[in-house]
Amino acid sequence: MPISELINAKVRKIGIKQSTRALLEDQVEKVFIAKNAEQHVIRRIVNLATEKNVEIVYVSTMHEIGSACQIDVGAATAVIIKE
Repeated sequence: MPISELINAKVRKIGIKQSTRALLEDQVEKVFIAKNAEQHVIRRIVNLATEKNVEIVYVSTMHEIGSACQIDVGAATAVIIKE
């Protein structure tokens, strides 16, 4: 299951701002995006990931990403940082 990669990641960034910054700095190995996140919120992440040839994994809910990252709230995006 792909979400297990996020759970077991040594270094990850959570949320739109941190994910965007990591993508702009070419630090991202994989992007996780919640399917229930609003499109205008995730559009830039999708475009950056596509432009930089970073794999995108769609997850059912924001809550699922939040739980995988061990936070109490949902998150629209999370990224695994390259080692």
